[in-house]
Amino acid sequence: MKILCLEPLTRAAFAPFGDVIETAGARHYPINGGTTERYHDLATIDVSESGGRPIVNVFRAQPRAWPVEIAMMERHPLGSQAFVPLAGAGYAVVVAPAGEFDPARLRAFWAEAGQGVNYARGVWHHPLLAFGGVSDFVVIDRGGAGHNCDEIALDEFWRLEPAGAADAVADAMPEKMPETMPETMAETMAETMAETMAETMAEAVIEAPRS
Repeated sequence: MKILCLEPLTRAAFAPFGDVIETAGARHYPINGGTTERYHDLATIDVSESGGRPIVNVFRAQPRAWPVEIAMMERHPLGSQAFVPLAGAGYAVVVAPAGEFDPARLRAFWAEAGQGVNYARGVWHHPLLAFGGVSDFVVIDRGGAGHNCDEIALDEFWRLEPAGAADAVADAMPEKMPETMPETMAETMAETMAETMAETMAEAVIEAPRS
């Protein structure tokens, strides 16, 4: 099994695959009498091929568990697909350039909370990789007639490793419960159970009818 290391998600690194949707570094200006800040034109929505139209959806992703194995990829040949997280948690993005799939050109990124992605038309990508809990995403993609989803099974699996995004990945993971209970806690619980059982038995003896 090959290793695919996660990189931090940046506009420059992700440019061959589409857009990073984020407010940092984006063009912005006040609107609505100065009560709102507009972050303008954050992604290229490309869905008009063969009479397509933009549609807005919510995808609810179930949390994945580490280690993560990449066994398949997909692409949408007729339109882009944008994901904007609502859950306030990081997630992983696995991509490869449009065209004939080349596993040697696979890349993996860690998207921080507040970062969305827009896959350009035809870019290979893995389905949602959310962690730490159920995560909702607003998804803007193509509606209309025509075949718009190709899937492939990989000849060899790849395993995701945090690498350059290790700290961010660790922060996104829920804290694990201890495998064993501390001795003091176990002793306290045992004493409490014993006392409760003794009191219950004593009450039963007192209240039992005489023969």
